[in-house]
Amino acid sequence: MAQKKADFGPLVGAIDQGTSSTRFLVFASKTSELLSYHQVEVKQSFPKEGWVEEDPKEILATCSECIERVVENLWKMNIDPTNIKAIGITNQRESTVVWDRITGEPLFPAIIWLDTRTATTVQKLIEKTPGQNKDHLQSLCGLPLSTYFSAVKLRWILDNSEDVRKAVDENRCCFGTIDSWLMWNFTGGKDGGLHITDSTNASRTMLMNIKTLQWDDKLCSFFDIPKSVLPEIRSSAEVYGNMVEGALKGVPISGILGDQQAALVGQTCLKKGMAKNTYGTGCFLLYNTGEEPVLSKNGLLTTVAYQLGKDAPVTYALEGSVAISGAAVRWLRDNLGIIKEAKDVESLAASVEDCGGVYFVPAFSGLYAPYWQTDARGTICGLTQYSNKAHIARAVLEAVCFQTKELLDAMNQDSGIPLVRLQVDGGMTANQLLMQLQADLLNIPVVRPSMPETTALGAAMAAGHAVGVWSLAPGDLTTITTDVFSPTITEENRSARYSKWKLAVKKSMNWEGGESSASTQDGILRSIPASLYLMSSFSVLILAKIISSRP
Repeated sequence: MAQKKADFGPLVGAIDQGTSSTRFLVFASKTSELLSYHQVEVKQSFPKEGWVEEDPKEILATCSECIERVVENLWKMNIDPTNIKAIGITNQRESTVVWDRITGEPLFPAIIWLDTRTATTVQKLIEKTPGQNKDHLQSLCGLPLSTYFSAVKLRWILDNSEDVRKAVDENRCCFGTIDSWLMWNFTGGKDGGLHITDSTNASRTMLMNIKTLQWDDKLCSFFDIPKSVLPEIRSSAEVYGNMVEGALKGVPISGILGDQQAALVGQTCLKKGMAKNTYGTGCFLLYNTGEEPVLSKNGLLTTVAYQLGKDAPVTYALEGSVAISGAAVRWLRDNLGIIKEAKDVESLAASVEDCGGVYFVPAFSGLYAPYWQTDARGTICGLTQYSNKAHIARAVLEAVCFQTKELLDAMNQDSGIPLVRLQVDGGMTANQLLMQLQADLLNIPVVRPSMPETTALGAAMAAGHAVGVWSLAPGDLTTITTDVFSPTITEENRSARYSKWKLAVKKSMNWEGGESSASTQDGILRSIPASLYLMSSFSVLILAKIISSRP
């Protein structure tokens, strides 16, 4: 006798295309239950110092592979995949793709959001502004001039690729963030694919007017980027088009959200004054500011949080962005070799009572919010002969927490309403020690959902809402069970550690500044007494000892 298929009601799928991996997840729209998922890593390449690239075709292929595997899993679980009524897309933001609308082929590798090759481009753009002010465009787009954002990456590509310039001249070039590249391909590609993005991703380009939600003539002129290459801007929740092939052919794609905005929705931070922090490759704190954009005076970004329908109001957020959080743990594993797996950092860090006076500033890609200091570089301070690999591991975890505290301090100043608890998500939140350290250093409770896939859930919620199978009414939202971490240390302890962190941050700055900076540093070095050189050499020997002591 055939087994009856499980009935979970309408299902919604979510493509979660992240920096290091791609996943496809399927949720039950009535309960928010995660039914199945598949994940595939995406290869990153580092052709030069500061360069981070991915292959757009590989990104696309991993999405298709994940969808096929999940559909197979659902059949095996006796769940009918034809009940998938919509698909949402959430993606790594700011990463930049350019492709040929005639052939469908990428014209350049995808430049990933934390790539810093554009530092010189940024400096030239800043020099164009009155008073050489990196915040000159903030009133239009809500963002500072930085290597982070897509317009600067596109400007660099146009300056350095003859193939791309030719494609622009011949009206063959399409530009987009990862969501645009996926949407274009899934809806037909060169045979009628939709060249669109949503307002959350567009708000990360520096080309969209933060108030009108349209490509801005002044911004496009400033970056000298033709509007002909840009996608159409749509809301975050509407039926855009249907999948044209594969296991889910015919299913509508009806939600697009940048990954951090998707996590805000997935955490149901849908009221003004609510905030979440996501701990992934980087760290991203978003604070819902309601229907009016708030321009930061403290180094934060003004961004679109979501627009859940064509005629729905736009909700804005203040955002603090940290380039390196989980990436620092991978650095401990891949570059230093002091842990075998990323999860090992928790037990290693917990093997010591404190960081032993060691402070780590992971400014591998410069410092993002609230400093926006592209010339900063990673620094380890406070090493002594007592220091060991466990102290460094703990300092890495504390660095994530200190950076979050800096963001939260800035948000409290900009909003005028101090946050009383922080909702968190992302892969690193599985680390119990990290969560407790975060509560201790913020002095507010840290609330972690028991279902950690809030980024994909947010994209599914938007897509399901657009087709009428997922209610976002306050009374209909599923209550998510949580773990709460409460602060346990004294204010004196917290303040002393934070002061040392601030000192370490200062020491990380002004490392990359060109010849003039180098000559200045040479002059400083010539004036340092020999005794300090010996101390520096001694620290290098200590670090070498720590690294060579493998687990």
